[in-house]
Amino acid sequence: MSSVDEGAAVFRASPSLALLKYWGKRPRGVNLPATPSLAVTLGGIETVTEARLGEGGDRVTVDGEDQDGSRYAPLFHAIRREAGADACFTVESRNGFPASAGLASSSSGLAALTCACAAAAGARLSARRLSSLSRIGSASAARSIFGGFVLLPAGARRAEQLYPPEHWSRLRIVAAVVTEQRKPLSSRRAMERVRSTSPAYRSWVRTSRALLPDALRALGDRDLEKLGEIGRISAMRMHATMLAADPPFCYWLPATVAVIEECRRMRRDGVGAWETMDAGPQVKILCDVDDVDAVTRRVGQAAFGTDLLVCAPGQGARRMAGVERPWG
Repeated sequence: MSSVDEGAAVFRASPSLALLKYWGKRPRGVNLPATPSLAVTLGGIETVTEARLGEGGDRVTVDGEDQDGSRYAPLFHAIRREAGADACFTVESRNGFPASAGLASSSSGLAALTCACAAAAGARLSARRLSSLSRIGSASAARSIFGGFVLLPAGARRAEQLYPPEHWSRLRIVAAVVTEQRKPLSSRRAMERVRSTSPAYRSWVRTSRALLPDALRALGDRDLEKLGEIGRISAMRMHATMLAADPPFCYWLPATVAVIEECRRMRRDGVGAWETMDAGPQVKILCDVDDVDAVTRRVGQAAFGTDLLVCAPGQGARRMAGVERPWG
């Protein structure tokens, strides 16, 4: 393969799984989170994005499908201003996992896009600045810039890395993909419906902040049971705000419930398995590396046909050198 042309760049980024959930935006500002989120970057699955400078307007394709340009316009404007460039961006992005299905593809996608476009425009930016820019596209993307374990405080304009991936090398996240279908309601629209109509929303914001100190201690101590319980509580409370919205909505499928129930049974049987979920039907399970075989076997039996992805704490967004169009 030939090297990347001047005015082009290819980056890869992995999804950011929030253990303490981000759910809701402050009413003023651009994607400023209403709650703190504590997350791990998922190694082994990623988005690869190529950006090139051009003329005639911006264009974005994701997995071969043209995207609505208005979704990316504020981010492109901010990148151009930062880089002092007037050129338009042509962006092609590919996911190595189901997109828009509750696997945080927006976090990896917008992080890779931000890095690739900034590099193509010739801007040399720090990870902190890239995190702040990517937040304009998606608040969770601000976390995907970094590897390992990351905090995005409530109201913050950028995320910060707390620990590198090596901090907890035994941690594994088993993602139970119960469907590859796109979710019926985007996270952005769902958050706004919850914020504007759910009577549970204010309680959600308050209790999320209260969970943060214990979550930080559990992460620092590598206390899987404590962090797993906090993550499980955070996820269930987040989904409860959706059931209380007007009109209510639920992302869960029968296989989702089957996986959650199997996690409960595994804990009863002495297998460390703590479930968490984002805005979608997929279930992510925190466990120790020694329990991966038991977790994958039992989840596979409880929800037959579910795809299982095993991830360890991974790296942040990074440039792919010496390639163009790695997908062919």
